[in-house]
Formats: sequence, C-alpha cells, structure tokens
Amino acid sequence: MLALRLRASLRSISSVRYLAVSARTLQEPKVPRPPKGIDDSTSALEYKSSQKTRPPPLPTFDLPRQRSAEEAVTNILYNTPPPSLQPYKQHILDCLVQNEPGVLSRISGILAGRGFNIDSLVVCRTEIKDLSRMCITISGQDGVVEQARRQLEDCVPVWAVLDYTNTRLISRELLLVKVSILGPEYFDEQLVGGPSHSPRTTERRQDAVRHCPAADAPEAHSKLEREIALAQSFEHAGQPRHGLSAEACISQSEALRRKHQHLQSIATLAKQFGGKLVDVSEHSVIVEMAGKSSRVEAFLKLVKPFGILESARSGLMAMPRTPIASEVEDDAIEELDSVDASLLPPG
Repeated sequence: MLALRLRASLRSISSVRYLAVSARTLQEPKVPRPPKGIDDSTSALEYKSSQKTRPPPLPTFDLPRQRSAEEAVTNILYNTPPPSLQPYKQHILDCLVQNEPGVLSRISGILAGRGFNIDSLVVCRTEIKDLSRMCITISGQDGVVEQARRQLEDCVPVWAVLDYTNTRLISRELLLVKVSILGPEYFDEQLVGGPSHSPRTTERRQDAVRHCPAADAPEAHSKLEREIALAQSFEHAGQPRHGLSAEACISQSEALRRKHQHLQSIATLAKQFGGKLVDVSEHSVIVEMAGKSSRVEAFLKLVKPFGILESARSGLMAMPRTPIASEVEDDAIEELDSVDASLLPPG
C-alpha cells in the first residue's frame, strides 16, 4: 500500500511540473533570431536556377560591305572570316559575387582568357556579410563583352553580372597624389631623396653654393676671407659659371616665399576640383580628390608642372541613378496637351 501511495504522489508531482513548464513556454514570447548565414557558394547557383529566364539574343554584328567573287573565294581558301565593324568602347560591369576566397582570381582568369585588359577593378564587401560587389571596367565590342558577361554569370560563386554601359549612373574615382612644392627645378633631386623627398645637393649645386656670396659670408672666419669673397663675387657677377642659374643661389627667405606660393597655388587648384590637402610636409603635399575619370585626368595634367612624386587611383566605382516619376508624368502631360493643327477649324 505504501508503494502504491508513493507512486501516485510521484505521478502527481511530475504532472504538476509538466503543466508549469508548458504554461511558462506559452507565456514567454518567441525571440526573433536572424537567419543563418550563407556558408557555401552553391546558394548563388540555386538563386540563379530559381530566377532562370530566357536571355535576350546576342547583339548582331554589323556586316561588312558586299564582296566580289574573287574576295569570297580568297576568304574561303584562307579561312579568314570578315572582321566585325563594331567599334571598341568602354564597358562597366557590376558583379555581385559570394564573399569567399578565390572569386577574384576566377573572374580575372575568365576575362584574361578572352583577351580583355582590365582597365580598373574595385571590389569590397557590401553591407551584407556574404555578398561582395565588383566594378570592372574593360574595353571591347558589344557582342564580345556580352559573351564574357554571360560566361561570368555562369560561374558558381557569382550571383549576377550587370552591364552599366548604356545606363544613367553616377561614377566616381578616388585620387591621392603627392606634389612637390619646391618647384620643377628641384624635382629630379627630390626623386632620389628617399622617403622624405628632400632634395639631395648635387655637385652642380654644391659648386653654385660654393660661389654664392650669401653662402660664403657665414662660413668666413676672418675679415680678410670675407673681403676676398666679396671681391670675387663682384668680379664674376656678370659671367655665367658653367651653366649655373641664379635659382641655386637664392636666400632662405626667398626659398620659403616660393614654397608657400606653390602651396597656395596647389591648394587653390585642388579646391576648384573639389579636392583637399590631407597632408603637408616640408617639401611636398598630398591632395585627395574624388570625381569622374575625366576630371581626375585633367587634375593630374594641371599639377604635373609642379612635379608629381607619387600618385594612386582607386579605380571606377558606379551606381545607377534612381528614376524620378515626375519626369514621366510631365512627358505624358505634354503629349496630351499637344493638339494636331490639321484637326482645328479654319481661321
């Protein structure tokens, strides 16, 4: 009897615990959890298979002029197809790829196998952890580039490849350029001056400084030496010294004045192009500028006379513009407002 009573009490206790746990689970709300990350590149393949649509036909190539019988026979004998008349132009491809090792080498290998030279390539991870975005700029014919685009899209880790060539978009390129502020006459000496780009004194300038009265005066230790240096400077004042110029014998104040003039000119030029000075050193400055590729090329041409010590460009980044609905509505209103003059009554 005691055993039966003990078993009944244990069953009642377990049932009460089960009811308490079930009531607690019903009362507690479910906490939303983020979806699991994509760990492999086959997800892009599944996405493309689910979104499979029939691609449009390839663009037709322009046929050459009508050939004669002799030209046709020669073409057949030597098996030389007629060349395409399509022009070569720049194409911008935007690739959405899986963020995993080896994707960049596969894409560049496909383009290199087709003979494309990549003008610029920008790639970085997007706001989504497992997705990266590439912006590739290449030059070629429309039909050949379209074939390469479809071949890239068939890769397993590639989600989609978009051609932004004929799309209204915003394109920008970042430029960092280090420009000399000493002047073009010191540019060659700055190139061999090491990381600090300080001009090294060559034998020609050492000879100029040696014959310069401004440099001899501080080094003269006696009154006789100063008088001899002054007499020599007056004696050889109107004679050129083996091709030496007066630029090598300027005072420190004049050198400082020229340096600040160059600095102000470079800063004004950078401001006109929307750039700014991000670093100022004793002999050079670094300018940061972002804009279209044509503006970057123009800015480099304008600062080239000062002396470009280093330059780095990020490559072209592009994003399509968002269409505005009001433009379409205005066009529709204009079409409705236009009235055919032939339908109006006479007079």
